[in-house]
Amino acid sequence: MSTQQMRILLVGNGGREHTLAWKLSQSEKVECIHVVPGNGGTAGVPKCQNITSVKDNDFAALVEHAKAHHLNFLIPGPEAPLVAGITDYFDENAPSIMVFGPSKQAAQMEGSKTFSKDFMKQHRIPTASYENFTDYGAARNYQDVVSHRVVIKADGLAAGKGVIIPKDNREARHALQSIMREHEFGDAGNSVVIEEFLEGDEISILSFSDGKTILSLPPAQDHKRIGDGDTGPNTGGMGTYAPTPLVTKEQLEEIERMILKPTIEGMAAEGFPFRGCLFTGLMLTKTGPKVLEYNVRFGDPESQSCLPLLKSDLAELMQACCDGTLASKSIEIAPLSACTVVVAAGGYPGSYAKGTPMKVQAPREKDGMFVFHAGTTLGEDGQLKTNGGRVIAATATGETLREAVDKAYRGVEGIEFEGMQFRKDIAQRALR
Repeated sequence: MSTQQMRILLVGNGGREHTLAWKLSQSEKVECIHVVPGNGGTAGVPKCQNITSVKDNDFAALVEHAKAHHLNFLIPGPEAPLVAGITDYFDENAPSIMVFGPSKQAAQMEGSKTFSKDFMKQHRIPTASYENFTDYGAARNYQDVVSHRVVIKADGLAAGKGVIIPKDNREARHALQSIMREHEFGDAGNSVVIEEFLEGDEISILSFSDGKTILSLPPAQDHKRIGDGDTGPNTGGMGTYAPTPLVTKEQLEEIERMILKPTIEGMAAEGFPFRGCLFTGLMLTKTGPKVLEYNVRFGDPESQSCLPLLKSDLAELMQACCDGTLASKSIEIAPLSACTVVVAAGGYPGSYAKGTPMKVQAPREKDGMFVFHAGTTLGEDGQLKTNGGRVIAATATGETLREAVDKAYRGVEGIEFEGMQFRKDIAQRALR
């Protein structure tokens, strides 16, 4: 495929997918991008078209669409299709189409917290101490006797919201009750992981892998909670910045040696090599970096900060992950900082309105200011409307982190819709 132009099928409708489409469209290797279903932002990206006639979870229809339009490269954006086995389905039913994304078995690293914690234990990858439970009574008994503060995680996928950090035993009991008995996260909570609460600075690393080699983007820091000062419930992420100065060059080398390489080598040794983007969430503790979680795809909103810093050709890197030639590539990163501020609908992460009309000023990309859409739709009349909890993000790059943050907030000023909310303290930990 090296000489053939890439005709891409990109699955998803979030901020990550808009960012991927934007970056991929800049590659000379890319001829066209069909985004299923896409959003109000992907609709305006060069070489892109939104495909709303195909359901993003209907694998047979996706194969049919790809064949009918001679598409030759699949990128599943979110975790759900990967965990459901879209890679295996395409390998079996459309073997000529390359897939940037792990197999169903490898995707369990995100699809099951129990699976990933047991994998870390098996391969001596530093992580918090933990126990897995399928029985509510046993979980509650364990919770009552442990002396350390805990984090309670629903085992399955819960759209970034299945992690609860109780302040005390009463809150922990309430969390177990709502996950295991009231099924707040549906079947995702049929089993839970109760793990030790780790203290320190949290960072995220996005790494390309072809199953053998690993190449990482700059470390980012996400802001998970809805409110300033890390208050309120967890969300899918309210903003990021990269690279974070909270991790040293020595710590990054330790993470590569003790965590990233053993993860990729362990997965290959167990017969499910990882191809795609591995997202590793880490806590920098007093006793060294420890893994909080793995995701099996680009982070959202980490991608919005990391990809504008990538000078290398993204399409070329993805192709190398699929054909096993990543060792011959290198990653070139611009010597800049980036910051992303997510603008959410009023009420998020609880219930929120959809279909609210919105106005967005055109971003000044030549000045390093970008806008990435997430929960938006573009009507036939050209009216942009909200269509999700995390609606849109303002991203900026700058010579310094301070400059990037100030420019990102200037970008937020160009976004208007009723009830919009955003955090005003993105990157403050690094700027203190």
